[in-house]
Amino acid sequence: MNLEISGRSASEIADSLRGLLQRGALRPGDALPPVRVLADSLGVNRNTVVAAYRQLAQAGVIVTSGRGGTHVADLSRVAQEGFAADSVLRDVGTGNPDPDLIPDPSRALAGMAGRPVLYGEPVIDPDLERWARAWMSDGLAPAESARLTITSGAADAVERLLAQALTRDDAVALEDPCFLTSIHTVRLGGYRPVAVPVDDEGMTVAGLRDALEQGVRAVICTPRAQNPTGASLSERRAGELRALLSEHPYVLVIEDDHFSMLSRRPFHSLIGAEHRRWALIRSVSKFLGPDMCLAVTASDPETAERLAMRLTPGTTWVSHLLQRLTHALVTDPEVGAAIETAGAHYAERNEAFARRLTSHGVDTAVGDGLNLWVPLPVPARPVSEQLMRRGWLARSGDDFALADGTPPHRLRLTVHQLDDADAEQLAADIGGAVRAVRDRTPFAEVG
Repeated sequence: MNLEISGRSASEIADSLRGLLQRGALRPGDALPPVRVLADSLGVNRNTVVAAYRQLAQAGVIVTSGRGGTHVADLSRVAQEGFAADSVLRDVGTGNPDPDLIPDPSRALAGMAGRPVLYGEPVIDPDLERWARAWMSDGLAPAESARLTITSGAADAVERLLAQALTRDDAVALEDPCFLTSIHTVRLGGYRPVAVPVDDEGMTVAGLRDALEQGVRAVICTPRAQNPTGASLSERRAGELRALLSEHPYVLVIEDDHFSMLSRRPFHSLIGAEHRRWALIRSVSKFLGPDMCLAVTASDPETAERLAMRLTPGTTWVSHLLQRLTHALVTDPEVGAAIETAGAHYAERNEAFARRLTSHGVDTAVGDGLNLWVPLPVPARPVSEQLMRRGWLARSGDDFALADGTPPHRLRLTVHQLDDADAEQLAADIGGAVRAVRDRTPFAEVG
């Protein structure tokens, strides 16, 4: 490729390459000249080219792979949560709550009248703050020192927490397999994800130790109902992780307790009483609905102050009308009972479906959360392709894999809205798809 790259300084060379990208002369995946070749052609020191490439790498424009060379970054989309667009198949991989189990806000809306909130007033509604302080203190060791912040959902909180603490290319420890939104947030932020394996008790000690040795500056952990695995931290595992993190008190620890009110498991935190940089996030999306874009973050005072500064240039506060509506709902005894019913429903439907799968030869254990993490004796992609032939759209475990290597032989299924007949049909189709892939026979030939 004959590229018209110019410049004598690192910034001039970087600007020249940016111009080629903007004009379409360079495209995602294209190789850039080796440092020595470009330095010789421009008549500059090699360190100048190294500095130019470093600027572009830190901006997420290019990626350097050692002997693999330097390439224009591929900004291909990563998998996202929610319904698949433009599909006529029955979607059983959405990760969505049941809309019939989301409380109706109409009664609460009728009693929300109040004076307007103006610029410069406190950003947290006083009633919500009083309720949230008790909610966030439950199970949190440094609760007395916690400061509260309201954000537009958990993903908004995570993005702003990382932005206030990190710079591009800083390393972040993520669970593997990982929640899709966390993968997306870290990659778009230009941070470097470091995979920490998850087992039945949550994030592993050995995996976190290895990540800390690699210099991660932040850790994102799901203490219960980990998505996609359904794993929850055991009391023993949480204690071991706290002991390990006590040696790294300034690493930012972010706990995303997304399933809080619906969870069937106790909350065990990996945030120790003496940890210096931490944040616990609890969103209302799973039990009040995804459109209730509100999350509460409890954090140490310094992190709270930095988080508030990150809010200032954009959405300075979450609407007080939304805050009042949230407070009205979560303090309504009928809504509380409905949330408890919903949590029991998700658990019961997942357990029932796991039993169906086991009867069809696919042994499945049940974790916590909205989804089932189904182990397969064969690769997941061809199984999901076989299911498409029977009208089902399932989520392959490959989407959630963070580390390089063999993708997990898993499906993530959201089945709590299926009636018994549909659930039985899906379980039978999964069993048949597994046999088809294992035997390498067309699905239609499998009995």
